[in-house]
Amino acid sequence: MNVLTHDDGPVRTITLNRPEVRNAIDIPLRVELAQAITAANDDASVRAIVLTGAGSAFCSGGDIATMRRMAVDEATERAELAQRVIRAIWKTNKPVIAAVEGAAFGAGVALAAACDRVVAARDVRFAATFTNVGLAGDMGIFASLPRRVGPARATQMLLFPEPIGAEQALAWGLVDAVSDSGGALDAASGDAKRLAAGPSRAYGVIKNLLASSPRLHPFDVLDEEARHQAALFGSDDFAEGIAAFQEKRRPVFGTVKGAQS
Repeated sequence: MNVLTHDDGPVRTITLNRPEVRNAIDIPLRVELAQAITAANDDASVRAIVLTGAGSAFCSGGDIATMRRMAVDEATERAELAQRVIRAIWKTNKPVIAAVEGAAFGAGVALAAACDRVVAARDVRFAATFTNVGLAGDMGIFASLPRRVGPARATQMLLFPEPIGAEQALAWGLVDAVSDSGGALDAASGDAKRLAAGPSRAYGVIKNLLASSPRLHPFDVLDEEARHQAALFGSDDFAEGIAAFQEKRRPVFGTVKGAQS
């Protein structure tokens, strides 16, 4: 299997499973990965998702061994299969965390950057290596990379694909947390468990508004904030949060019968 899944309570870990090629993304992998993320989204028992890679690397990029010169129609179909993975990450209201070990090159950078949180081991290297094979980039990198590191740094990473380390990636915003080598998955899983215990309906609003607000007029952002916030005032999670505050205890979200959390 090109993709493995494992549930630890409400956290589902999805693992790219082609360690013999450092999890390079071929057609079967991108199809199975999109399906796995969609299935996690559709499963009500899953409240947070972790993406990671088997073996020594998170993802070494697209599988160059499967690439060849092709007509536009065929290449478009291939690209859309990769984009489907990113659409699944962005469409789910559930937090998605990347646990990165070893290396994230090309499509691996794009896959990590598309996630809501990136946890990387100290010895990880990142490089947007698309131009090494005469390509520009896909899998949402022209949206996610500038959003994380800014347009100027994104431009330089895409034009000059020299690897950067985890600490530099952290300083730039490509990475959100750094762990010891070999500890990225444990750290990411801990973060996922914390998020899984939170108000997932509110997390969905946060994801949606952060994605849409850059395209909106600031006054329209105010309207969208008010609309979503008003809806959350009627949610079971909000009622639980208020009750927990009044009772001086921790809230327990997502457990109320009939909750839409």
